[in-house]
Amino acid sequence: MLPDTIHKLSREERFSYARLLAFMARVDNELTVDEMAMFEQRLGTALLSPNQRELIRQALKTPPPLDECLAGLSEEAGRLALRDAILMAAADGTVDDDEKEVLMEIIAHLGLPEEALERLLKWTVDGYNWMQNGYDILNDLAE
Repeated sequence: MLPDTIHKLSREERFSYARLLAFMARVDNELTVDEMAMFEQRLGTALLSPNQRELIRQALKTPPPLDECLAGLSEEAGRLALRDAILMAAADGTVDDDEKEVLMEIIAHLGLPEEALERLLKWTVDGYNWMQNGYDILNDLAE
C-alpha cells in the first residue's frame, strides 16, 4: 500500500478515526470478509496501541453513536476518515443507501460540499480498476 498521513495525526485523532471506521463497517448490519480486510488494513495505518486496538475491535461488535465517532476528529483527520469510510463502504462491491446516508452525515459534519461523496466514490472506483489492471497483468504474465 502507498504511504499515508494517518500516522501523523495525534493519538486521540487516530483513535477517533478508527472508531468511525468501526461504525462504518456495521452500518449495513453485516461485516463481510472484504470489509474486515479493508478495516484491518486501514487500522494498521493508524498505529494504535494494543489496548486501543482491543477497544476498536469491541466497537465492531457494538459501534458507538456516529456523533461520538466524529467528535474527536480535526478537519484533516475528518477528511482522511471520510475517505476511508468510503473505502469501507465500497469494500463489499456496493455502497447501499444506508451507507450513503451516513457518508452524507459525515460530509455535512465536516462542512464539505455534497459533491465530495461522488468525487470520492469515483476515486474509489478508479482505484479498484487500477488494482484490477495489476491483477490482469500478473495473470497475463503467468500464461
